[in-house]
Amino acid sequence: MKAFKVLSLARSVMLIAALLSLFLVVTSITAAESEFRQQFIYNYKTMNFSAQVLLIEQSETIMLDEIISLTKDAMAKDVGFGQRMHLLDAASAMVSGYTHYVGTNRKLKKVKKRVDKLIANELKKEKAKNAELMKWKKEERFLGNFIMKANMKEMEKAGLPPVIYPHWVHRIWFECKVCHNDIFIMKRWRNDISQEKIVAGKQCGVCHDGKTAFSAEEKCERCHMGGLKEAKRLHDVDHVDYEKISKVADKLGAEWNVDRLPDGKIPVDRFGFIDWLQLKRLDIFKPINSLDGQYEPEIRGNQIYFKAKSKVKDVLFDHEIHSSWVKCSSCHPEVFSESLKNNVKMVAMSKGKFCGHCHGKVSFTFADCLRCHSQQKDTRQDGVLLHVGKKREMREK
Repeated sequence: MKAFKVLSLARSVMLIAALLSLFLVVTSITAAESEFRQQFIYNYKTMNFSAQVLLIEQSETIMLDEIISLTKDAMAKDVGFGQRMHLLDAASAMVSGYTHYVGTNRKLKKVKKRVDKLIANELKKEKAKNAELMKWKKEERFLGNFIMKANMKEMEKAGLPPVIYPHWVHRIWFECKVCHNDIFIMKRWRNDISQEKIVAGKQCGVCHDGKTAFSAEEKCERCHMGGLKEAKRLHDVDHVDYEKISKVADKLGAEWNVDRLPDGKIPVDRFGFIDWLQLKRLDIFKPINSLDGQYEPEIRGNQIYFKAKSKVKDVLFDHEIHSSWVKCSSCHPEVFSESLKNNVKMVAMSKGKFCGHCHGKVSFTFADCLRCHSQQKDTRQDGVLLHVGKKREMREK
């Protein structure tokens, strides 16, 4: 009888172990990337919209579960901030894609609210975490500079300061569309940048290969210079190395006519931001629009009239100016719906939405009101589209 009890106990332990093993297998399968997720993220990164639409339409019944699964994986304890934001951004893109091409429902709205909240919370935590790094503010204040500090602990162990990425310098040599969105998604903290990927020829390594630009495996201090004296040339117009910028421009096939600079310095507006339109008007620079010379620019020539609700002047949005900088896919449909029925508000812009996606970060700040609000009330011309916000139609006169 005693032996039978021992045998029963042993069998129970074996059964529990078997069930636990099965649970772990099922869990690992669930946590692994599904074929849908892999294909969706690939289409998103390569901007293959026709394939994306087809994938969404074919996967309508599973997409909500895929989004929920993606957010669970993103919030796992062993996931770093960069990878977490990368996954949450993919989940947000799935929500947008489903809404845009299928429609919305109660469950989707609930999922969207959760994804948006997770992204907001993660950004808030990261901001608090890096509060002590405000000493980099002056480096970032120069329009378009990013202090890449997501991996500060690793850099500190290696005895390296953080990387200053001078967005403005690269913008002199390259049109925005060269990198966005083929190489980098145009959202900060979403690209999961790493030295391993760069050395493998991805991300910054697409150009920093020792041929197009210096190798990413050479002298670390060429990028890791946050807080160093040498960094002044990246955030102080009095220390900019104009000669070096010219040499790189000549090598790349871009133009940088330093002799046309007013007062011999890069022109800035009253907020200290680079005046890119003046640089173009004075024919000071002409960046290249592709790395292989095969890109055919897609320029939209229409204009959109925004009627301001307050006493401030109205806005005339020029599509031609903006599409000369960026690809249409950088704004549509993620930032603005293609129908242009967008509820554009200054409050939303201040939080990085709509025009705030670029302005105040790499383009002039929307605090410079009259740069956009320049039209006398109701002076819209023929042929200009009228933005109607929440209304259901858009008319053209």
